[in-house]
Amino acid sequence: MSSIALRANKNSSQKSKTTTVVIDTGVLVSAALFTNSQPARALRLAFSNCRLLISTATMDELENVFSRNKFDRYAPIDFRLLFAALYRERADLVVVESVVLDCAAPKDNKFLALALDGGADIVLASDAHLTVMNPWRGIDICTPAQFLIKVAVS
Repeated sequence: MSSIALRANKNSSQKSKTTTVVIDTGVLVSAALFTNSQPARALRLAFSNCRLLISTATMDELENVFSRNKFDRYAPIDFRLLFAALYRERADLVVVESVVLDCAAPKDNKFLALALDGGADIVLASDAHLTVMNPWRGIDICTPAQFLIKVAVS
């Protein structure tokens, strides 16, 4: 079983951090299932240095993806859903009102709308449909490798 450190402590100094981040589903799934991966290291860095944003739509997608049987060989369903629940507790929920249609993959527009309405500085993404858009409306879109460099030096 994967053992990434997700602490449900929302009262930490996380809200006072300056960098605000939206994380796409692919990064979260990889981080949960492969704890030594770049996405896992990027997620740990984001937890300790950034304010994280979620929306109902992004969490619905994460929980739906984690419910897929194809991930059973990597981690039990209970672990995956616990990961999603703890992530939900760690992040700030944003009510998204913007409609964004800029991404070539329509399912990824929810991350852009969240970043826009939440005032995000960075979208941490593994999806090429998103990363190719960097920068988007003044918001950096970084891969986990780029994020590790960018946040570690700031």
